[in-house]
Amino acid sequence: MSVPQAEAQGSTAAAAVAGGRPAHRRARIGWILPLSLVLLWEGLTAVGVIDDRFFPPPSTIGIGAVRMVAEGDLLGDTLLTITRIAAGFVIGGILGYLTGLATGVFLTARRIVEPTLSAIYTVPKIALLPVFLTIFGFGEAPKIALVSLTVFFYVWIYTMEAVVQIPRGYRDAARSFRVTRRQELVHVVMPATLPSVFTGLRVAIAVAVLVTISSEYIVGGSGLGYLIFNSRALFKIEDAFVGIVVVAFLGYTLQLLVMRIGARVTRWHGSAPVATVRVNV
Repeated sequence: MSVPQAEAQGSTAAAAVAGGRPAHRRARIGWILPLSLVLLWEGLTAVGVIDDRFFPPPSTIGIGAVRMVAEGDLLGDTLLTITRIAAGFVIGGILGYLTGLATGVFLTARRIVEPTLSAIYTVPKIALLPVFLTIFGFGEAPKIALVSLTVFFYVWIYTMEAVVQIPRGYRDAARSFRVTRRQELVHVVMPATLPSVFTGLRVAIAVAVLVTISSEYIVGGSGLGYLIFNSRALFKIEDAFVGIVVVAFLGYTLQLLVMRIGARVTRWHGSAPVATVRVNV
């Protein structure tokens, strides 16, 4: 058992009891606001307050979604977008985690790497798309590379900060058992960083969706971003709103998936980590 797990195990049961309502009840409450907004939107459109030429009602959007699914375009574009997000998320996540561990554990590495990475981090990632198009040409590579770079920075920052902020008592306790450096890394450092890492992953997956849609919007050809842009250009407002709704559900679903995996992996952790980071897209 790792040191963080041993320290947190005693408070896990109490935290679970104090968590409030059951998960399924909290999930139902979360649907109240969006459903209310949908009903309000439908009602205001029906009485003419909202112009349905520019803001079609949810019922019309739903009918359009069924039609687009039957035609096959919506499913194909959605799968392409998910593939780009997944590929970029995995590549950027792995590289960001490894870099974060290295810069967090080794002070010299942090001093060498952090200034350069921090400077690149502040550059809006979508501004780098022309650079990636020049390097990789048109196709999947520039879009995946852009998503990977975006995810990399969030995971790197959260991982590095998590390593730096590990309580000294964790390492002192491990060293009292004369563990090796590798054992300390595997059984102390890595478990202690997981809650913050999954917080970073949740932020990263949301921004990955945003960057993917933006790149598809600019480069064109396929994907939900292209679907939204092309529908608006052809004044198919209903189709554009279908794409927007699918993107919203996709982003929520991916965030929920990351949160569920994180909760399962870090069951020993008594409470969710509180962390903030400046978002640069």
